[in-house]
Amino acid sequence: MDQTTPIHLARRRDRAHPGGQAKAWVAALVLLPLAVGGGALAGLKAGEAGWPLPAWFPASVSGLLVGRDAKPAAAADAPVLYYRDPDGKAAYALAPARTPDGRDYLPVHVGEDVDFEPRPAAAKEATANATYAAPPAVGRKILYYRNPMGLPDTSPVPRKDSMGMDYLPVYEGEAEDGNTVKISPGKVQRTGVRTERAERRVVSRPVRVPGTVTLDERRVTVVATRSDAYVDHVENVTTGDRVRKGQPLVHVYSPEINAAAAQLIANPGFDGARRRLQNLNVSEEVINEMERTRKVPMAITWSAPRDGLVLQRTAIEGMKAAAGDTLFRIGDISTMWVLAEVPEYDLGSVKVGQPVSVRVRSLPGRSFAGKVGLIYPQVNAQTRTTRVRVELPNPDGVLLPDMYADVEIGTGATKPVVAVPNDAIIDTGARQVVLVDKGEGRFEPREVKVGARGEGYTEIREGVQAGEQVVTAANFLIDAESNLKAALQSMAAPKPPTEPRAQAEEKPE
Repeated sequence: MDQTTPIHLARRRDRAHPGGQAKAWVAALVLLPLAVGGGALAGLKAGEAGWPLPAWFPASVSGLLVGRDAKPAAAADAPVLYYRDPDGKAAYALAPARTPDGRDYLPVHVGEDVDFEPRPAAAKEATANATYAAPPAVGRKILYYRNPMGLPDTSPVPRKDSMGMDYLPVYEGEAEDGNTVKISPGKVQRTGVRTERAERRVVSRPVRVPGTVTLDERRVTVVATRSDAYVDHVENVTTGDRVRKGQPLVHVYSPEINAAAAQLIANPGFDGARRRLQNLNVSEEVINEMERTRKVPMAITWSAPRDGLVLQRTAIEGMKAAAGDTLFRIGDISTMWVLAEVPEYDLGSVKVGQPVSVRVRSLPGRSFAGKVGLIYPQVNAQTRTTRVRVELPNPDGVLLPDMYADVEIGTGATKPVVAVPNDAIIDTGARQVVLVDKGEGRFEPREVKVGARGEGYTEIREGVQAGEQVVTAANFLIDAESNLKAALQSMAAPKPPTEPRAQAEEKPE
């Protein structure tokens, strides 16, 4: 008995009806495209209506159905980078904050603020979430359209550049001059831009130099005879002792002085004999004593001519002293000098009368105040320094000759001037530039004229006014943006027409 299977039956049917198989294939070819097209159209309509799609649906297909500009739902779950002002102002916070009128700051998630260049309002709205998108420029007047590459090329109507890129609209209030650089608020925050207000202040730069304590040359006295004499007796005074004015120092015998004294006694009232004793440096007290006692003393007493310190003693009992020989050298230390060695490059800032603070190494923690008394008119050829003299009062006598001292001279202006921090100055060598913050991410490079520097600030003589905000950090990055913009403008600037060459020679008549 033959075994019959379903396959055999189908083969028999096909042989019996040869046209049925062809009809089935035609129907399949017609119905399959219709089914696929209908399904795609239904999915597209569902995406436009905002119908939720199954979770197992492929992301690429769902994005195609919902729209190219749609954002994945997972973006809201991304970590928050920072919070920004809801009005688009340059105000940011790391934690949730509110505006003065009570509105919450808007969160900025990871991946939403990654553009380092300023973009038009339309591009910002396309990439920002609809919940915290910046308000559209509704009602704002378009002034003109600018080149998308930053070239100095504008158009009053929409147009495209040579590469097919649309010109960007510039709205009222956004127009910039040629020197202003505009940077997005996100880039300003990431680059660490900091600003500080230019203010009027006293800019002083102290000059710190070494010095030496010396005696006042006007307060040094020498004790000597004006005639040959013999030292009869020396008082108990040695080098380093402090003496008072009129204190006896030495007793000397001089034949010439004794002869003049005898003439004075023999001729009372004779003015010539008295004048001769005065010329021999005999004190008035000794002359009056001779006239009163009518006697000539064997030895004349020499006393201290001033208060001070015995700097030198050369008198020895029994010695012969020639006329003019120094017996004692006495210095008044109530006022001392400090000779400071100022380098040649700092000499221009030092003026007579400037305040000076002096500290000696033997008295730590104590300072002496004085003023510049004199600038010596000579530069040392070996050290390239000039001596500056400072007078210091020394009532308690702690300042001694030849002490080492640290001198600080207060140089600079005494009146307030416009000054900015030193970090705000971009010095190229040929010129100095300051970046002025004009608000809303706009910065203007300005060339300035600087003056004195000191204590972290620089005087601005021209270019910046008091109260303006200047950039003190990341200013080199902004300066690079400005140089790039200037380079693009110079490349696109039309060349000035050249003058036609003159005719070689005029035609002869």
